[in-house]
Amino acid sequence: MTTTDSPQPKDPHTTPAAMKIPINPQRASTLVSNLEHVTSRISSAAGAGARGPPPPPRLVAVSKLKPASDILALHNPPTSHEHFGENYVQELLEKSRLLPRSIKWHFIGGLQSNKATQLARDIPNLWAVESVDSEKKATLLDKGRSQLTSSATAEPLRVFIQVNTSGEDSKSGVPPGSGELNALARHIRNNCPHLRLQGLMTIGAIARSKATTPETENEDFVCLRETRDALAKELDVNPDELELSMGMSEDFEGAIRQGSSEVRVGSTIFGERPAKKDAKVLEDTESEKR
Repeated sequence: MTTTDSPQPKDPHTTPAAMKIPINPQRASTLVSNLEHVTSRISSAAGAGARGPPPPPRLVAVSKLKPASDILALHNPPTSHEHFGENYVQELLEKSRLLPRSIKWHFIGGLQSNKATQLARDIPNLWAVESVDSEKKATLLDKGRSQLTSSATAEPLRVFIQVNTSGEDSKSGVPPGSGELNALARHIRNNCPHLRLQGLMTIGAIARSKATTPETENEDFVCLRETRDALAKELDVNPDELELSMGMSEDFEGAIRQGSSEVRVGSTIFGERPAKKDAKVLEDTESEKR
């Protein structure tokens, strides 16, 4: 089996490093097939909804702990996928320097205050941060976005407020329907000019995710939708102005049926992840032979 250099994408922001990243053709074929299958399932689930014919939800391909070559294989034609999600700031920083600027990065992991400014400042094509759960973190993201070299022309950084719909201590997020949530939303809208409140995000309970079927509603998804509707009323905006980011590999079709605007799918596209200590941003040729 041989590897081949990836073709140069038609992208003025392609980095020299990206043009040199080797892509295993068989691996790329598998990834493209997986992505197309997930996209088909998303379209089917969106079409089956009883809430009218909304546009298909955005698909964020969760590429954490996967090599840059996997991301490039899906960003290149024929799929030309744009939205990718990462959980670790350092890994995202490394990948963003290597890969084309036309990628739209989502930070979906737990956000530490001491890394928020760097995250927003050093990744110009950071499209969204989905795990904002405090006014302090929002303020630091706003500060970082204001320090972008191209800040005069940069669009606001989209942020989702993370809501702990399951009530589990192990989950981050503000309580649904709380004064804390309302205050955070108002803080982002009124005091963070370099941010845009995109909507709400949740990571539901694993047990509920596994139990989700076409006949069984996921309580976390119902809770997030109801929380969004209440927040929209509080802010005096149309509920459709606030997106719902919910649903992962185990349950994204159930989330779509509950009105999700965006699903975050990782292992169904990329396969099982390695241990964090074994993950490599750039893999050597031998490690790509699978």
